[in-house]
Amino acid sequence: MILDFALMSLLLLVAHLIRARLKFLQALHLPTPILAGFLGLLLGPQGLNCWFEGVQLSLPWSEDSSTYPYPLVVLLFGTLFLGHSARKTTFRETLRRSGDTFFYNLAAEIGQHGIALLFGVFVVVHVFPDLPAGFASLMPAGFAGGHGTATVFSKAFENQEVAQSVGYTFATLGLLAAMLGGIILVNVGTYCGWTRLVRSASSTSLASQQGFVPAAERESIGSQTVSASALDPLTWHVSLALVTFAVAYGVDQAVRELWAVELPLFALATVAGALLQKILNVIGVGSYIDRKVMARVGSTAADYLIAFAVATIRIDVVVEYAAPIALLAGVGIVYSVALLWLMGRKMFHNYWFERSLFTYGWCTGIVGYGIALLRIVDPQFRTRTAEDYGLSYVFIAPVIIVLLTVLPPLVTGGSSLACGIVLTSIFLVCIVCSRWLVGWFPHPPDQPRADEDSSP
Repeated sequence: MILDFALMSLLLLVAHLIRARLKFLQALHLPTPILAGFLGLLLGPQGLNCWFEGVQLSLPWSEDSSTYPYPLVVLLFGTLFLGHSARKTTFRETLRRSGDTFFYNLAAEIGQHGIALLFGVFVVVHVFPDLPAGFASLMPAGFAGGHGTATVFSKAFENQEVAQSVGYTFATLGLLAAMLGGIILVNVGTYCGWTRLVRSASSTSLASQQGFVPAAERESIGSQTVSASALDPLTWHVSLALVTFAVAYGVDQAVRELWAVELPLFALATVAGALLQKILNVIGVGSYIDRKVMARVGSTAADYLIAFAVATIRIDVVVEYAAPIALLAGVGIVYSVALLWLMGRKMFHNYWFERSLFTYGWCTGIVGYGIALLRIVDPQFRTRTAEDYGLSYVFIAPVIIVLLTVLPPLVTGGSSLACGIVLTSIFLVCIVCSRWLVGWFPHPPDQPRADEDSSP
């Protein structure tokens, strides 16, 4: 395992250096883990060994390398609710301050799952009758969820290895759609006058383009909350994340022994993280968990997760399912763009394009890429889009975790139609609630709205 992670670390290092030198990769804003994953795929058994038969040229990945994404997902989810918060946030406060963000982002993910399932029932299974039940659910799992959620969904399928490769392919295609489509949308938005804070996509900072931050722009990744003479601060935070994994694994094993039921580890780790934070708050040391450091621990797990996920995609599976993958990926892209244009410009009270573009980024790729797109059109984060999303996510996260826990077994069990109808109905309810509780703003898309500061 250590050798596998060492080899992937080497690929991440090489990929980041390549990205810093090649202008076209910078223009695409290609994340380093994706590039490292492609290098791992190229240099792996499906790459060099296939080109030079009888010669062992590939990287010496272990047979377990394809299993790493799921424990990394568990580790990532375990960090979500770890970290001291200066104050409590109520749902009423969230609704008052960022209700449009809450309803729009919740609707975006719920709706993608619902639309995909209905499209799968009424179109995909008729065009491709040999596909397994619930195949269409892998598209939103990869697009809106990313490689981590694709890993979770694949566990529910009878042929987990095939479902995992398909899910990873959707997640990778989603990231490419976020990158390429996002840049296209930025150029369209600046040309049409929808952006308020920039007038050209070329205003991206040098740090975002090259991946290395100049000395004058560097920020601290967190605070030293424990004394290094007793325990290194990074050890303290990493150990807390690993404790959530251990608790989740222990509970799962106990439940299996007692009732022969398999529980989703990622959900158990999320609950374990929240309970651990509560316990540490009660005994008076909860404030020594730095949220920024914990976020970096989770992001590190996500980087390795994405890299291993891409590197272990089975090319033969992708080729076999290329047609339905392409069809469903097209549906995901159309849905995300249509949501931006039809709903975003009406639901958001200000900076509608910047806020909608952020959601497009994570709805096709990951939250990190939503931030990357947002940085292009809002370099100083003056729209408060990321801040409002973070506030809303406190209440969105439990809903999504329940969704990821309940939906996969229902879909693979033959309830795709019922799940599609329910989720699409919830999507519509979110839209209606936003209209009633927050209001719609039918301003022309190129006209400034209230509370917008367009000064440079």
